[in-house]
Amino acid sequence: MPEIRHSATGTALARKHPATPWSTCCRTPVRRPPPPRSSGRPVTNTACRPQAWTADLLELATATSKDDTLSLDDSDETAAAKTRSASGPRRRWYHWLAIGVAASALILGGGSLLAAKLASDHYEGMVAREDILQGVPTASKQGSRREPLNFLILGTDSRVDQPAPADARGSRSDTIMIAHVSGDRKNAFVVSIPRDSYVDVPAGGNWKGGKNKINAAMSFGGANLAAKTVYQLTKIPLNGAVIVNLNGVQELVRTVGGVRVCIPYTVHSGSGRTWNEGCHDLDAVEAGEFVRQRKGTPGGDLGRIKNQQHVILGVLTKMNQGSMLTDPAKLNTLLTTAARSLTVDDGLDLTDLALELRNIDVNDIKFATTPILGTMRTDAGSSVALDPGGVDELAAAIRADRTDEWLAAHPQPEVATL
Repeated sequence: MPEIRHSATGTALARKHPATPWSTCCRTPVRRPPPPRSSGRPVTNTACRPQAWTADLLELATATSKDDTLSLDDSDETAAAKTRSASGPRRRWYHWLAIGVAASALILGGGSLLAAKLASDHYEGMVAREDILQGVPTASKQGSRREPLNFLILGTDSRVDQPAPADARGSRSDTIMIAHVSGDRKNAFVVSIPRDSYVDVPAGGNWKGGKNKINAAMSFGGANLAAKTVYQLTKIPLNGAVIVNLNGVQELVRTVGGVRVCIPYTVHSGSGRTWNEGCHDLDAVEAGEFVRQRKGTPGGDLGRIKNQQHVILGVLTKMNQGSMLTDPAKLNTLLTTAARSLTVDDGLDLTDLALELRNIDVNDIKFATTPILGTMRTDAGSSVALDPGGVDELAAAIRADRTDEWLAAHPQPEVATL
């Protein structure tokens, strides 16, 4: 046993854009509206240039959300949306799990569901799909009861502006999270698993099985083996999985015009840049550097997890400010950037997910880190020793939809220690 070092819009829109197959120049051909034809504007290859028609779609749908002139018959969701629209705008949150495809449906929750569906379909064509959860137990619906939702989020750092393929053997997952959405859809809970956690990794790819760092699973057998490893550790059935390129998160920061992070600790970068305790306005390059810092952050990898959480919250907060979600051109740029940064499990319906998440406020997203005992030396190098009892307790709370109780009993430190 290695020695452990303990740590201290409806029919009108349909008539305007009749459904036809999209151009084959796009990655995932599906049936969706073509660009509108108008005199004096060429239409060649506009299917691959979404601004040619998406801004018009979003503008029409957003207008619909204000006056509610378009609706779907016999829809409880539509009736609820009318009530919300009448009572005035609500703050929305856009969890990065669904941000690329689903955000359009989220902001249109007060209007036409059909318009949201059409807009969402357009961005879904930009999202890469892989069978990430093959052979992994998934959550099943139990009658009419509204069950909680759980999603696996894997972050890669290829530092190129392309989605990371799910079977990218050789690439380690720098970020591993489980996002839990409560059964009443009122809050979300995101738990991070340290990438150097020393765990049992099932056999897969060129790996025969055994103990290793959890982030090595993707290197051995792609995202599918990473998903199997996380399930073996937590026994949490999953509703979906997504891979996010960390460079894509940096591009999101650029798209929203930078983010503000407020940290109760000091971060030193190898480039010589320092972020002292307090609030900082980060541009895209600074944010990309900030989320990658480990050695110069208190708590090492646990501190880097804190940095990532601060930037995620910064992006979500910035999206809810100003005209980012009401200006069709800005929104189109945001959604396009996000969608192209994602690889999503084949079975995850992003439109349905957006409708499930639309009433959760950014202030109702809580973060935590998997309980640990400390660090230790292993055959895989310096590793993190998880607390087996603590992990089991946390996983049980997530499965039972009791994360609020768990957080109350296990308050998370503002400054990580390892």
